[in-house]
Amino acid sequence: MENTIDQAYLNAYPLGAPTKVHNHLVALLQTLKLVVFDVDGVLTDGGLLYGEYGEQLKRFNVKDGVALKLLPKWGVEVAIITAKDSAPLRKRMQDLGIKHFYPGCHNKADAYKTLIETLNINRQNTAYVGDDVIDLQVMPLAGVSFCPADAHELVVRSCDITLNVNGGQGVAREVADRILACRMPLEHAYGLAIKPEFEKVI
Repeated sequence: MENTIDQAYLNAYPLGAPTKVHNHLVALLQTLKLVVFDVDGVLTDGGLLYGEYGEQLKRFNVKDGVALKLLPKWGVEVAIITAKDSAPLRKRMQDLGIKHFYPGCHNKADAYKTLIETLNINRQNTAYVGDDVIDLQVMPLAGVSFCPADAHELVVRSCDITLNVNGGQGVAREVADRILACRMPLEHAYGLAIKPEFEKVI
């Protein structure tokens, strides 16, 4: 394992709560094939910018764009399951080339089950990233779960890995770094991202 992980990164960012087994989490992250993200409070700070016709603006973190594009290039599919739906959200997902996108979804567990069945992926090879109680529908079903630092207390208690950043502050990037650091040095992982063709839209 020592030759295939970024030990310096993992030493700096210990995985999981004290009750979790570090090596067990590393093994789970090494075998992931799918990461599912919530949007509001995860990829955004949870703020809703409304006009007279509903939500008209949505603020995303550019660092997350890199992560959502990089993970599939290393064999980890990315999906978005969110209770909200808006034109800005759909535009961002289109720009990032997100293939598995479930907007306006109030039964996240059903969407998750349909997704892993369609992709023929075992739930133990999946991760879920959420911040609020609706995400507790899915977190127990996934092999490993993440939440932002400012997630609701019940989510923090339930998830495997509490991140260092708050929602909208680079959650997907930290998730990607933790996954990739369990597989290779980050310098190698990001070798793809420094190529000019990678940064078409992030």
